[in-house]
Amino acid sequence: MRTALRLLPLPLSIALCLPAMADDEKPESWALCPIQDVIPAFDGAAPPAASATPQVTREQRAEQPTSIEGDSLGGTETNLEYQGNVALSRGDQFLGADNLKYDQENDTYVADGHIRYQDTGIRLIADSARGDQDADTHQIDNVRYQLVDRRGNGGADRIDMKGPQGSLQHSTYSTCDPQDRRWELRSRRIDINTDDGWGVARGATIRLGKVPVLYVPYLKFPIDDQRHTGLLYPAIGLSGRNGFDWKQPIYLNLAPNYDATLEPRYMSERGFQMGAEFRYLYENGRGEIQGTWMTKDDLVRDRMTEADYDPLNPNNPDPDDGRGFISYEGSHRFSRNWQARANLTWLSDARYQEDFGNSLYGQAFSSVTSTAGVYGAGEYWTAGLMADHWQLSDYLSRESSLPYNRLPRAYLNWSQPLSRWVTVGGHAEAVKFQHDEKAGGSRIDIKPTVSFPIQGAAWYVTPTLSYRHTEYRLESDLAQQIATGRAVDAFGVPANQLTPAQIAQFYDRSPSRSLPIGSLDAGVYFDRETEVKGDRFLQTLEPRLFYLNAPYREQDGLPIFDTRPFNFSYGQLFRDNRYTGPDRQTDANQLTLALTTRLLRQKDGFERLSASLGQIRYFDDSRVVLPGEVPLERGKSAWVADANYAPTDRWTIGASYQWDPKFRREDLASVRARYLLPDDGVVNLSYRRRRDLLEQADFSFLYPVTPAWSVVGRYYHSFYRDEARGIEPGLLEGVAGVQWDSCCLAVRALVRRYVRNREGDMNTGFQVEFILKGLGSAGQDTDRTLRRAILGYYRDDLYLVPPSNIAPRPDDSTYAPDPMP
Repeated sequence: MRTALRLLPLPLSIALCLPAMADDEKPESWALCPIQDVIPAFDGAAPPAASATPQVTREQRAEQPTSIEGDSLGGTETNLEYQGNVALSRGDQFLGADNLKYDQENDTYVADGHIRYQDTGIRLIADSARGDQDADTHQIDNVRYQLVDRRGNGGADRIDMKGPQGSLQHSTYSTCDPQDRRWELRSRRIDINTDDGWGVARGATIRLGKVPVLYVPYLKFPIDDQRHTGLLYPAIGLSGRNGFDWKQPIYLNLAPNYDATLEPRYMSERGFQMGAEFRYLYENGRGEIQGTWMTKDDLVRDRMTEADYDPLNPNNPDPDDGRGFISYEGSHRFSRNWQARANLTWLSDARYQEDFGNSLYGQAFSSVTSTAGVYGAGEYWTAGLMADHWQLSDYLSRESSLPYNRLPRAYLNWSQPLSRWVTVGGHAEAVKFQHDEKAGGSRIDIKPTVSFPIQGAAWYVTPTLSYRHTEYRLESDLAQQIATGRAVDAFGVPANQLTPAQIAQFYDRSPSRSLPIGSLDAGVYFDRETEVKGDRFLQTLEPRLFYLNAPYREQDGLPIFDTRPFNFSYGQLFRDNRYTGPDRQTDANQLTLALTTRLLRQKDGFERLSASLGQIRYFDDSRVVLPGEVPLERGKSAWVADANYAPTDRWTIGASYQWDPKFRREDLASVRARYLLPDDGVVNLSYRRRRDLLEQADFSFLYPVTPAWSVVGRYYHSFYRDEARGIEPGLLEGVAGVQWDSCCLAVRALVRRYVRNREGDMNTGFQVEFILKGLGSAGQDTDRTLRRAILGYYRDDLYLVPPSNIAPRPDDSTYAPDPMP
């Protein structure tokens, strides 16, 4: 016989119509929610599946067998009546009722008395249900429901369904407990179409407590995981630079594998801006294009009236010109080993990054780079053919300060063991350098390597031999410039007094350099078991020796295309070159002695302590230098020390220190500490100082006052002063805020003051966000601001990024648009 189970998929519409509006990008915490279910699981129903279990489709359910049970069965052959504890089940579905009448001739049913329904997505109770299966019409009266995997709950006076279409009369939805309704969405009527994936709410109201805060007479929204064209949540802000700031994203579902988002934005102090994003995806690749444009920026015209405005600076944007940026990021995989990647950025002017960003990190970069290429990787090799181009993003700098563009660059890295005792490899690179303001050239760098690793269970010795050959083809202007500089140094006269013959002695458009490089890396591991406060630990002692020898080759005739010195650090103790690129290869006769010790908890491998100390002994003066660099003299380098200690599982303390015994001075000092408070709280404190470069302190915290209330803050301050460069001490960024959280509602309010440009001018921004858990949020993305300002605001973000080993220069850049204050 045909059963009434076609009724069962219909309550899924309740689970789809309102919660589908939720913003799932941010993780939500339900820790403050009551443990008990609003509607407990029903006796006789299958246990709910895990939340990760996919929903069963209508077609899959139709293939599953159905069982019907009841205390008694009466009626006639065409009119069946089940009475007392009626239970219908099919797969994950369960329907219970006190009574069920089924008319086989007319294919109609009536169920009443304690209607209960449950599946993997929803659990509901109702007073009665009736329907006509031939017409596929159904009605459920006085419904209360609970979502199993989304924590939503609510009710409806009546649900009417006809095929895939239906309506909910006087429905409600919330993730709050029914006894403590902090927020609720009410709608006079919701019409849904499960085939099209759309719902339309009429007379919808969002209430905070008993107060209606938003009324929407008509709202169309998706009811499933399909993507649909429509409005996304706006971003609203207020700042001294932008004034009132409103951005309204509009999502466009263009095709299953590509979409777009329009982002019109209004700033009361600056004007109207249009932003857009286009994404595509296919089997072997993906890509994303985004950009913004505004025809006129009032900020540019207002700036012209300021006293410190420089009208002669060519990098200042014209007040009548438009401003914007375009970026593209994409990749395509050709095979298992080869793929193409591109990351391209264009800015309308050199001040765009400063005027439209609100990140301190963006202010630190003075250029952006665009890169595209084809890259390969195998078990023993990596290779690539690529090109990059730099664009100025600092209006106080000049185009001549930009790095050389590499158009193109080809490289190959190879390392392969031939046997247990022999490993061969090498590096090869060919580059053509181009610059709009300076003469360029091309370079070939080849460095074959062979090493002989010898090791045992607790020791290793690795001799390595390399031979480096670097050759150039220079443009005539660059060769002339290098020759003139060398002649000035050689003859000690100004450049305008040199004769052509004197310059010709040093003129060479094809300079080259070749030299062998030898190194020996050896180490020993000692360990012992020990006990500290009842815990068993493994303590290690790891001495290491690294000897490097490279003969001197005169390199003053070589250009400087992409080479600069590494910052001196612990890792630099074991490199065969103290420069980042091949334009300079250091000469060396030096020995590094280093010692590391660790304390590892045996039950879980937790590292309680790690400490390292090292120093280089230079047996000869190092004569290879970059222009303006001081040569290394025979003797000892600075001591380098790094240590990390965790006195408890909540405390982490670290320090780095460099002391130069020759000049009896401190080159670097860094101290950092973190304490993990209960209830996901965290406190961070750090201090760092590098001689003649910076001195900063950073304090940030998330402090839970109660389970519901917490305060957040950051104080980031610079103590460094350089009167010659106009650098004064002062605040870099300050954040103060308060958070209130409940089971279903959260509110964050922040005040942020930060350096907004290179002159040190400050900007103040206010951010407020209301998070209706399970529905979405209104206001600015305070979450992004706090995750960036407070390390550990999300516990999953707790990792320390080591400082760069490369000496900073004004042309390093990574552009990431961050337009909202």
